Amino acid sequence: MAFVQFSQVSLAFGDRDILKNVTINLQTASKVALTGANGAGKSTLIKVLAGITKPDSGNRAVQKETRVVYLPQSGLTHHGCSLKEEADKAFEFGYEMQRQIDFIGEQLQKGEGNTDSLVLQQAELIQKLEDSQWYRREAACESVLLGLGFSRSDFEKRTEEFSGGWQMRIALAKALMQNPDILLLDEPTNYLDIEARGWLEQFLQNFKGGFLLVSHDRYFLDVTINEVFELFNGELKRYPGNFSHYEKVREVELKTLIAEYEQQQQEINKLEDFITRFGYKATKAAQAQEYQKKLDKMVRIEIPESLKKIHFTFPPAPHSGRLVLRMNDICKSYDGSKNVLNHLDLTLENSQRLVVAGKNGAGKSTLLRIIAGVDSDFSGEIIPGAGVKIGYFSQDNAETIKGKETILEYLEARAPLELIPKLRDMLGAFLFRGDDVYKSLDVLSGGEKSRIALLQLLLSPVNLLVLDEPTNHLDIHSKDVLLSALKDFGGTVIFVSHDRGFIEQLATVVLELKPGEFKYFPGDYVYYLEQTEAVQNRQNLNEKAADNSNQNLDKKNGGNVAQKVESKSESKLSWEEQKKRESERRKIEKKVSRLEEEIENLENKKNELETKLSNPEIYSNGEKAKAVQKEIEEIASQIEIVTLEWEKASEELI
Repeated sequence: MAFVQFSQVSLAFGDRDILKNVTINLQTASKVALTGANGAGKSTLIKVLAGITKPDSGNRAVQKETRVVYLPQSGLTHHGCSLKEEADKAFEFGYEMQRQIDFIGEQLQKGEGNTDSLVLQQAELIQKLEDSQWYRREAACESVLLGLGFSRSDFEKRTEEFSGGWQMRIALAKALMQNPDILLLDEPTNYLDIEARGWLEQFLQNFKGGFLLVSHDRYFLDVTINEVFELFNGELKRYPGNFSHYEKVREVELKTLIAEYEQQQQEINKLEDFITRFGYKATKAAQAQEYQKKLDKMVRIEIPESLKKIHFTFPPAPHSGRLVLRMNDICKSYDGSKNVLNHLDLTLENSQRLVVAGKNGAGKSTLLRIIAGVDSDFSGEIIPGAGVKIGYFSQDNAETIKGKETILEYLEARAPLELIPKLRDMLGAFLFRGDDVYKSLDVLSGGEKSRIALLQLLLSPVNLLVLDEPTNHLDIHSKDVLLSALKDFGGTVIFVSHDRGFIEQLATVVLELKPGEFKYFPGDYVYYLEQTEAVQNRQNLNEKAADNSNQNLDKKNGGNVAQKVESKSESKLSWEEQKKRESERRKIEKKVSRLEEEIENLENKKNELETKLSNPEIYSNGEKAKAVQKEIEEIASQIEIVTLEWEKASEELI
């Protein structure tokens, strides 16, 4: 079995320990999420696994001929060829094996070397090439590129024509097409829309090799991985189960520590408040100095950022009427011929949280810019309700943030007085921790400025929030803080997001956009998915029925006289034949019913075992946890087998 492992690995940057005696083993069956606070060293650990960064001490071992592919979170660009030609570079390992096979073939023809040995080598290479799917590379290339959102018309485009986000999609496509033994992915979902994320979820679920990935999308992690490694204070600890299960187990583990942390934070706040208020008063100066010494000597309790309970609320939303916004006959075109938005009508009521769904290019961001008043080049009318005050966020907001002010100074000057005491916590929730709050605006990255722009908007007293990708550049914990605040927000929200978990928990209504089309769904995102799936299923059935009808018509028109006579006689089935067919159908129906019951029983057993796995007596005992996890995997395999049998039986009923 292919594997990558290292033991007792340590790495320090200056006086800070990034990795302390870390041990990890990735095999072809591994489906691992790596988690930890921003700056904990996750990317560094992946680079050590990939062999890019050398540790200060410890051992790294890779099974012979194990193919490891690493994808960084950003910074890759491609140029000099078409998309299809660039994608084909992913199969260089196959071209190299083919060259070796051809070379051995030439040696055999010339009678050079040991014939038996050469034949054996060639046979092994041919088998490896077959197993790697190299012979099916064109189909794999097309499947992966289309799955990640490229169109067939993109295949011949020059790679330098693609933007930075699409450049990373090219890099991700190449990593997946190499079909390695071990895949290391550092935030692969950063540049993917919700459709591409869904495709990647399916790909990883079916992936035969092992993988380790970092992602800030909880839903994505829950459906792709079965174990979590947490990096905290340089140490690595393993948790079996999906990401949500890890969070529950970790919170139980740290319950006492969190209570101690919160108690210490209260004490720190009291001391700091006293020092701030009385530090310059002569009568209190000595006491303030004593408090400062106490603070300096205090051993600070640290817990993972994801488990810190930070909560904030928006300023009260100004009152508005029941009808917040009406859009009448909105049309928008960029080329004067084809409408991106086509005769769109929509009425939005107070307190609704509308998610705008649709593929890239469907006009989601365009619609939000029109609603926010940023884009006035459209036909139709936008009618805001009485007292409506709009707050708009997009990634472009970051461009307006500049100057020599510190982050804290910038926000203090713009925050309502009642929120100023909470600014440090709010900045912490948006990944500005410790001395980060004293950074000058001019030195911030684009992602940091976007987080500041979002936080600035949330401090404003508005009653209609228009948010275009507010979860970009946020980790899971920050998304939770934002989600909680938006749920408690007293106004109305219109938003676009590619994070399915965030959408499912926030949206109360859905507007789906397709090029030139729109459809309103008066329910949450789960309702929307159910409705669209039902429509797709009906279309598939209609297409299948049409195909069957066409096939029957072809047979009827193309058959000879004898076949027509036979067909006619078959249309008048004997009573015995009808009875026989009905009997066979009843047997199949019973089989389908039995298989459905079996699937339900297996699902119940699986749920019981997963519940059992969350028992401290189990998860704290490595052997017991491993045994339960093995049972879960075995039942999951049984469910898959029985489900396939059920699908086959169900098709016989159609």
